[in-house]
Amino acid sequence: MVGALTALAHPARLAILRELAAREACCCKDVVERLDLAQSTVSQHLRVLVEAGLVRYEPDNRRSRYSLNRARLAGLNDSLSALVHACCRGAAPI
Repeated sequence: MVGALTALAHPARLAILRELAAREACCCKDVVERLDLAQSTVSQHLRVLVEAGLVRYEPDNRRSRYSLNRARLAGLNDSLSALVHACCRGAAPI
């Protein structure tokens, strides 16, 4: 979970996740066209998101395809919700 939270700690990576959430899959170029970031910057951030398990990478001929790992994000959401719930009621987190 720490790796995923670290990946989420950068505003550009959050913006990239929002872009990926709007479509089934896309290539780096598609994200670059929507955000005010250089292609190399987007590529680096996508790599971090892939390594954290939040984004899936699939080579597709000359272009790489990226998509959200929705199951991983849902699991992270569940874990964070349980943590916040436990903290708010004063119990030790699970």
